[in-house]
Amino acid sequence: MILDVDMLRQFYASYSTKVASARQALGRPLTYAEKVLYAHLFSNEDLKPFKRGESYVNFAPDRVAMQDATAQMALLQFMNAGKDRVAVPASVHCDHLIRADVGADKDLPTAKETNREVYDFLKTVSSRYHIGFWAPGAGIIHQVVLENYAFPGGMMVGTDSHTPNAGGLGMVAVGVGGADAVDVLTAQPWELKMPRLIGVHLTGHLSGWASPKDVILKILGILTVKGGTNAILEYFGEGTKSLSTTGKATICNMGAELGATCSIFPYDANADEYLRKTDREEIAALAKQNEKELRADDEAYASPEQFYDQVLEINLSEIEPHLNGPFTPDAATPVSQMGAKGLANDYPMTVEVGLVGSCTNSSYQDLARAASIARQAAEKNILVKGQLIINPGSEQIRYTAERDGLLDDFKKIGAVIMTNACGPCIGQWKRHTDDNERKNSIVTSFNRNFRRRADGNPNTHAFVASPELTIALAIAGRLDFNPATDSLQDKDGNMVRLDEPHGFDFPPKGFSAGQKEGESTLTTLEEKGLFIAPSDVHKDVMVEIKPDSNRLQKLEPFAPWDGQELEDMPLLIKTKGKCTTDHISMAGPWLKFRGHLQNISDNLLMGAENAFNGESNHVKDQIDGEYKEVSAAAKDYKAHKVPSIVVAEDNYGEGSSREHAAMEPRFLNVRVILTKSFARIHETNLKKQGMLALTFINKDDYEKVKEDDRISVVGFKNFAPGSHFTITLKHQDGSVESFEAEHTYNETQIAWFKAGSALNYSAK
Repeated sequence: MILDVDMLRQFYASYSTKVASARQALGRPLTYAEKVLYAHLFSNEDLKPFKRGESYVNFAPDRVAMQDATAQMALLQFMNAGKDRVAVPASVHCDHLIRADVGADKDLPTAKETNREVYDFLKTVSSRYHIGFWAPGAGIIHQVVLENYAFPGGMMVGTDSHTPNAGGLGMVAVGVGGADAVDVLTAQPWELKMPRLIGVHLTGHLSGWASPKDVILKILGILTVKGGTNAILEYFGEGTKSLSTTGKATICNMGAELGATCSIFPYDANADEYLRKTDREEIAALAKQNEKELRADDEAYASPEQFYDQVLEINLSEIEPHLNGPFTPDAATPVSQMGAKGLANDYPMTVEVGLVGSCTNSSYQDLARAASIARQAAEKNILVKGQLIINPGSEQIRYTAERDGLLDDFKKIGAVIMTNACGPCIGQWKRHTDDNERKNSIVTSFNRNFRRRADGNPNTHAFVASPELTIALAIAGRLDFNPATDSLQDKDGNMVRLDEPHGFDFPPKGFSAGQKEGESTLTTLEEKGLFIAPSDVHKDVMVEIKPDSNRLQKLEPFAPWDGQELEDMPLLIKTKGKCTTDHISMAGPWLKFRGHLQNISDNLLMGAENAFNGESNHVKDQIDGEYKEVSAAAKDYKAHKVPSIVVAEDNYGEGSSREHAAMEPRFLNVRVILTKSFARIHETNLKKQGMLALTFINKDDYEKVKEDDRISVVGFKNFAPGSHFTITLKHQDGSVESFEAEHTYNETQIAWFKAGSALNYSAK
């Protein structure tokens, strides 16, 4: 079906003209990412060359997508904006709050009952403000967006870090916090630093066990989790034409793990086919008419080093199946090398569970290729060693896969089919195990493998792989099994080999959401109650939040800056090593409080490692001298009207877009985050919530910060773009040290800080 068709027609009617104007203004050929960016400037008066990596630019995205965990806070903020309806097409997707326990048949009804209050809120607020609502069970946000909303040349923001998934269909799709989404929903400019451009030249053709997932797993090994910060990865070359649209989406999806703003592929025949196969023939025709501008200009392809800030050369024919991890997605290892690496690092080599799904790898093609391996295990009588869990990406995918026998292939070897939802990928896995602290290994087709993320066990070694390799390793039960070279024992003791995976890009009988009971006619997701389209009959809908609710809480504005410097702040925590948004604001069971700022603030930084004792959630409260949970210490400081500060290392806030990781410290009166460097989304989220985000000019100054320090931050009265702040440490022994810190705030962001938050500033 074609949703928001009027917006799409208007977009394509002007897109090529806008690109031509941008080409003239810049006086040179353009890359594809540049075309999309410049075609979405908030005002034509802004049309001028912008400096990549430096200039802040105002954009006007075409749409907004929100998942249920983050939509709560985003829409609570939107409700304070005084608008009658959203200014651009928007959608809410209920995919994060559903636990993966025993299977879809029981888990989905349980989720509907457990989360009824939140689902009712999201449903009514969507109806009230003209937002499309995708009910629990409809599917994972990014798969549903790809099937229904993504379109070549468009720009979208989403309140989830893996929004760049839509780049597989040629969009600039960027993960943001809820406050950024509110800017777009209220027709305000959406501000973004003009990204650097990393060109990825693909040649060759994938073969054997290699998959699109292995392309991004290899690139992660090259660039690391920081290598894409403030950059767009633009893919080009003959190799792109050999990849399916869903395969490209997988690659773009995990560009988030590079810290990239987003990733994008040019429009081609695969994109055209995907649009047509998903019943969007008119959009395919409109895109075809604009085909020339849905790719980079020829000059950029001919001399990429002149148009991109960095160029990577990737030969798809040389790609091997990868197994990335544990604990970080950039620990890239070809599976052929895992035996030696596992032995050297004392990895638990037994694979206990294989998990297939997530927004990264739950398409029909993914399930088809994975099912071809499962089918072989049954046909060749191979003993399956590990547990298998499958999460289809959408109801359309699930029904079609069931109709075509793919789900039966998984079930025959003992797999459990979970709900069409994120499930284990974001910590919503009720793992059935004898010991949830035991050292063990799992393999997933997900995107992230941070410590504790999937099952809460800090000793679970999670490795990221393609769906087909995940199935193979679960069957074999070993991390060091290489399906391209190794054999397995069947039930009779014979040694047999698994053939290479295969599967259709599209279902031979076409996609379907189901059939009407007792009839041969097809049904729709709307008829199944899984999708409610925006309606103009909405103004009388009441959005209610119970005053005593522990799931939802109306937001009170944060206080504006009082005009004073910050003196003698206690150190709340100095974190050591990786500190992602999972460490700052855990998911899992805490997802239920995503609409209640006070309650979810109890998880503040509970996963971060204290640099002074190596422990998590155990910091010294300088008021009473006791060691306690991070949130408890922060609450004590707040109760005494004492602001506090957090000090951290590189890439602070890596991972999810969750703005709770910025709102929680703000709520508990943490005023400054001082780090060696920030992840892009999190730094923006901190600025939006009126926090001061500073970085060490000399990273070695991190070592000077002591546990009992009282820290002053001076420089607010001269706060301006490019200014520095002076950090003064008063040590317990009476000695004093000072050093300089820097920031990246522009004039508008400084105004946010002074107003107390971006939302306060907008309300003024």
